[in-house]
Amino acid sequence: MNSSSHGWAGPQDGPWPQIHVGGDLERAEAEWLSTNNLGAYAMSTVALMHTRRQHGLLVSHLAEDFRRHVVLSHLEMTLEVAGRIHKLSTHQFPNMAPTLGYRALEAFTLDPLPRWVYRFPSGTIERTLCLVPDRQAVVIAMTWSGRESARLSLRPLMPMRPANELTAEHGGMLQKVTLRAGEVEVQPVAHLPPVLFRHRGVFMGFPDWWRKFEYLDDRGRFSDFQEDMWSPGVFEITMEPRVTNYLLVSVGPPPSVSPAECLMDAAQRRLRADPAFGGSGTWEATPAAAYARSLSIAAESFVFGDGTAVVAGYPWLDVWSRDTLLSIPGIFLARKQLDRARCAIRHLLRNQREGFLVSRTTVTEAEMRPCLESSLWLFVVGERVAQLSDGEYKFVDEWFRGIEAIYQRITRSDGSIAWLSPDGLLANGANFPLTWMDAEVAGTVATPRRGLAVELQALWFVSCEAVSRHADARGDHALADEARGHAQRVVEAFSRRFWCFETNHPYDCISEARGGAEDWVDPSIRPNALIALAVAPNLFDAEQAYEIVARAEEQLLTEFGVRTLHPLHPAYTGRAGETFEERQACSHQGPAWTHLLLFYVRAKLALYPDAKDELTARILRAAQNNRALTYNGQCVDGDAPHRALGIPAYAMSTAMLLESLVFDLGAVEL
Repeated sequence: MNSSSHGWAGPQDGPWPQIHVGGDLERAEAEWLSTNNLGAYAMSTVALMHTRRQHGLLVSHLAEDFRRHVVLSHLEMTLEVAGRIHKLSTHQFPNMAPTLGYRALEAFTLDPLPRWVYRFPSGTIERTLCLVPDRQAVVIAMTWSGRESARLSLRPLMPMRPANELTAEHGGMLQKVTLRAGEVEVQPVAHLPPVLFRHRGVFMGFPDWWRKFEYLDDRGRFSDFQEDMWSPGVFEITMEPRVTNYLLVSVGPPPSVSPAECLMDAAQRRLRADPAFGGSGTWEATPAAAYARSLSIAAESFVFGDGTAVVAGYPWLDVWSRDTLLSIPGIFLARKQLDRARCAIRHLLRNQREGFLVSRTTVTEAEMRPCLESSLWLFVVGERVAQLSDGEYKFVDEWFRGIEAIYQRITRSDGSIAWLSPDGLLANGANFPLTWMDAEVAGTVATPRRGLAVELQALWFVSCEAVSRHADARGDHALADEARGHAQRVVEAFSRRFWCFETNHPYDCISEARGGAEDWVDPSIRPNALIALAVAPNLFDAEQAYEIVARAEEQLLTEFGVRTLHPLHPAYTGRAGETFEERQACSHQGPAWTHLLLFYVRAKLALYPDAKDELTARILRAAQNNRALTYNGQCVDGDAPHRALGIPAYAMSTAMLLESLVFDLGAVEL
């Protein structure tokens, strides 16, 4: 790792991206991401030319609103030295080429914090950014290396709006500025908290609007892709050679330590996420080890609190219960963080409503709705954590009481959300989606799967088995016998009803009713049978298992994930449309999702134990789906060249690829 002006030093062979830009805008188009443990983030392109509305230098949750807000979008930088003025910013405005700040950009590194080096004839300026741990705050450090002093002008641009919206110039911004020694406080929006700036310069207040910034990634996806931004004024800082100056921007309580200490703390935390940091362990120079290190570092970015939950993805997802549960094995267990895994499960249990887990936990009570699938994953993942928690009787008891409530809610259901069919299979039904194929467009479910979904039967079967085992251990033999009976009914009914002899593959979904006008089946070839096989192989005979894996390899598998629909299906969409609505509608109608590779690996490995090398190579190929540096994206087009879609930094992709490398393939130990 290259050394910085701030003094930290990590592993020399660390997986830290380094880009030589050399003034070439094409080399600076990749996205980068920096986060903290409160779900705040900074994200943009290497050139700092925002291409999405969610980009910004401080995007954070605010005390009065559960949604993230773009507090600080840009920090306009102008350097004056030796009688020349250099503008360092790059923006896209209508009907013109991007502004030319990128021409001075020599290099960008994430080692471990985002760092830019701009080169001029009279010297260089280094700019480093960090999100402050435990605070809704960002620190930007600037170091000038030249023979004489320079003057740096910094103008903050502050849209002060929800991350998924845009701002147009208006007269409602409050112009009041409070000045204190070394501090400036503004509160441009009355219902949002004030924003504090700490600096060592001179602030000149003259509020103004900067207009018509364009976001190229949003153009075509949304009808609106231009934004105006408000600024309170300009900070003027005298830059002495090799002296670092800091600007701290904070919403809510500012940090109690200096900006330099904040920067060092953030750097050390990120370095410690590298399992090779500190010389612990023996690291071979293998592709699997290098990728596992990169995944481990990325995994820490999704941790909310000290393991309270997992942020599902950046830049536009928050804490989802399904994503938290499916990420726990990779983000926590693979990295030997059992305490954090228990903490995350306890967080979900605290948000249990009417038996079920809720889909999202960082929303208002009114926005919480039950999530059947995550409730079932609680049995599977929770038991895995419970089995590792020797002596943690309180946790095991809390978890069991949670799954017992879900079990009782299903087996004694009033016919809403989830209930048992007459033959013992798990039915689902609501005015919102209850499986992982949950995309909605204008309130309409894009991939409706009401009825009996194949992977939910597998999850219900293993859930009943978990209840029976733990009820027996607790001496509740009546409950254990009842749960075993439900599990056996699933086996028998599944065998009778789910295999489609015409396609030689399980049905994806079938009706609860049998016979008559309401009897229907959906023979679509989707990855859900593969999930079912990976979760509950006992529901299939050997011939069926081989057929499911072969079908997945022939029709669903791509370089970067598993397709969500057979390419010959009439509804298959090989290339997603451009608008947001078009992409939502086809989310599960063809795009290949990266996290599904775990289920493929698990199902194939059970049949072909000697396939580890082949499967490891496949996981490593998925590393190329990096929309944001070091992060795996959500999904890609089903058709080649597999254009990236969805969330640029997706927790489940990161977590489940890491889980596969560590636990299923044994390619590396962290």
